[in-house]
Amino acid sequence: MKNTPRFFFICCLAMLAAGCRSKNPPSEIVPVEPPPAEALAETAAPESPESAESLPAAPAHASPSSSYRSQRSLNDFSGALPAFGVRIAEINPVNYRNADPAVLRQMGMEQYLISFLSGEQSYRSGDYDNAIAEYVRSVSLKADFAEALISLGNARLKKGDPRRAIDEYTRAIAINNTRAEVYNYRGYAWAERGEIDRAIEDYARAIRLQADYADALVNRAHAFYQKGDWDRVIEDCSRLLKLEPLNAAIWNRRGSAWYHKADDDRAIADFSEAVKIKPAYALAWHNRGNAWFNKGDYDRALTDLNRALSLDPAFSGAYRSRGNILRRLGNEASAAADFASAERVTTR
Repeated sequence: MKNTPRFFFICCLAMLAAGCRSKNPPSEIVPVEPPPAEALAETAAPESPESAESLPAAPAHASPSSSYRSQRSLNDFSGALPAFGVRIAEINPVNYRNADPAVLRQMGMEQYLISFLSGEQSYRSGDYDNAIAEYVRSVSLKADFAEALISLGNARLKKGDPRRAIDEYTRAIAINNTRAEVYNYRGYAWAERGEIDRAIEDYARAIRLQADYADALVNRAHAFYQKGDWDRVIEDCSRLLKLEPLNAAIWNRRGSAWYHKADDDRAIADFSEAVKIKPAYALAWHNRGNAWFNKGDYDRALTDLNRALSLDPAFSGAYRSRGNILRRLGNEASAAADFASAERVTTR
């Protein structure tokens, strides 16, 4: 046991020098109330691990516009990233998540590492202000410590400060420009600032570094969706489906792009795959109902919209879609009831 502290310290340094991967950036899906008829929104239920497009409430003419905020959930990253950065928890005798900084100092660990690990503990507990303070201290002691800069960027995003997060990621990239995930994180921060073209550039850099990087493909497909570039959405979703064939949200997203290209048959095929994988996927049922409506199959459209509302009775967009179809069929009383329901669930 006499040599354990020195071994622990050497292992820590070796793992950090190897460029261990940081925690995921705070790219939660933001639950958004479904939009009015004839608007396009990307919505998701709270804490859902997927992002998804919700198509316009089915009018006779569809002229959608983009208006949504949504990103992949913290729990939906396919890369199996370590939860809190370095894998020091696997090294005896100390579990760093609960380690006392004083003990680490006695073991000979340098202060920049102690501050970094303290920041990780604070990040894990949700104390982002203290996490930022510790990461800043770590970087002040070792300016080229990219791992702390990346974590600092993540914490600033958690605090809703994408501009400063971009600065931290950019500093980390200047130290090491071969880490795909950092470009993905910075792309997300650009997207949060509404700078979609810059976001796409960073997602593309991430994908060039790691062709099978599903997270960057998800985010780039989302950004192309914002721009209305349906062909590029389809291209990225098709690549994703080779990596994640059971990802219902990606089938739904590609179906939404086909819908906007007025290819209702392909849209229906993709929405059908989404609901086959995830039968409780109200958004995909709603979207397929709209596609059936566009084909003039009102019975199938109403069946799908009824299913969507049975799964999510607060889905205002589905009420509007059904109301539009009922009005087209001449059932004005039922249509009015659905429009009233849409307003009620929207404003409650």
